[in-house]
Amino acid sequence: MSPRNDPDARTWRELRVEVTERLVDVVGDAAPAEARWIVLEASGLDDAEILVEDDEPAPALARHRIEAMVERRRAGEPLQYVLGSWQFRGIDVMVDRRVLIPRPETEVVVQVAIDELVARGARLGRTDPWAAGITEFAVADLGTGSGAIALALAAELPDAAVWATDVSDDALAVARANLSSIGTAATRVRLVRGRWFDALPIELRGGLRLVVSNPPYVTAAEHPALPADVRDHEPYGALVSGDSGLEDLEHLIAHAGEWLEPGGALVLELAPHQAEAAVTRAREVGFVAVDVRPDLTGRPRALVARRP
Repeated sequence: MSPRNDPDARTWRELRVEVTERLVDVVGDAAPAEARWIVLEASGLDDAEILVEDDEPAPALARHRIEAMVERRRAGEPLQYVLGSWQFRGIDVMVDRRVLIPRPETEVVVQVAIDELVARGARLGRTDPWAAGITEFAVADLGTGSGAIALALAAELPDAAVWATDVSDDALAVARANLSSIGTAATRVRLVRGRWFDALPIELRGGLRLVVSNPPYVTAAEHPALPADVRDHEPYGALVSGDSGLEDLEHLIAHAGEWLEPGGALVLELAPHQAEAAVTRAREVGFVAVDVRPDLTGRPRALVARRP
């Protein structure tokens, strides 16, 4: 049936209003923005196209898809999972319950990592001249999850060979699916299974210019108090480190020096209240130029340390 002859037909504009009304008791002031994202995703149109089509009736298939997405959101599922993807430093990253949702705090961590590499002479640019696979330096993203950090580094640093590791086969499947989002730069990303440094080939020991990670840093006791959309939907193992929340951070700090080249940088995302302990531990194991950089809210978020 043609949308124009469908008695249940609504225009894209009408659907946005309807979705907003259905979400306002769930997400409050965010309802108009979330309604726009949901309708846009269901439409298959881009921003410019939907402006032109705004007063056209939406096909029944799109309406059914919107209905399903709204029900999932009303049930508390995170918007990013409902949409199936989220933007991370300009990259469209597929996400689902197998991986953490990429967050603005982690975008800041990537910027800190890039700044450290640029300080060592790395080039910036989203072109990929490495048809032959030649690279200038190697970096490792440990616990890659969706691959967001690794993809951003490969896309923005044309001389980098990026090793992305994860202990979860499910997470690596998502990361592998996301490789296509960065085009030919994906040829410089290697996905490997294993726990932290154990996943890396031994020949990289002492040769990495950067080790970066967003490891689990929530305590087991903190997990029940997390927001419901995080606690009930995002993977427990990617959130919780142990009783102290420092277990994985301390492991990475303790072993990174063996894998970094002289002058290489370690960049780790952490919770603000963990900054002091992480700085102390990094200095104890011999790192220099140890610092903690803030996130967009001004809170301590990224540990930075260099191998002497």
